[in-house]
Amino acid sequence: MSDLDPTDRAILRALAEDATLTSAALGRRLGVPQPQVWRRIKALEDSGVLAGAWVDLDLERLGLGVTVFLGLKLAIKGRVSLEDFERAVTAIPEVIEVHHVVGHYDYRLRIAARDLPDFERLLRRRIMTLPGMGEVEANVLLSEERLPGPL
Repeated sequence: MSDLDPTDRAILRALAEDATLTSAALGRRLGVPQPQVWRRIKALEDSGVLAGAWVDLDLERLGLGVTVFLGLKLAIKGRVSLEDFERAVTAIPEVIEVHHVVGHYDYRLRIAARDLPDFERLLRRRIMTLPGMGEVEANVLLSEERLPGPL
């Protein structure tokens, strides 16, 4: 990260806000010639700093009005392989993110559901039946503010 100059950081900030910006649009916004912006983006991609672009789906408009964060603690770690657990949890379409973490919980999941009864069904029928499941803590998302990050 220390190899990035102010122009690289400005490009990354702008792309974090809108990944669809062209190098010409970025150049106009930043006052940098388009070919230079293109070369910098290519260099950021080649170095792995820029690893892809994502579409930000409006889950509510898709009928998924409830987001829940789950903390999952496996009951018996030695008897279930993490790969089996991860394969099973990633097969659940409502699971948007899976994070293997250190701390009280072994995993943090982000779940999208139509409503709370839909989430309860998912929890009872799919999550609680995962291999090695132990303790679960659920936190319902009330609001979200996305920040550009440490650039």
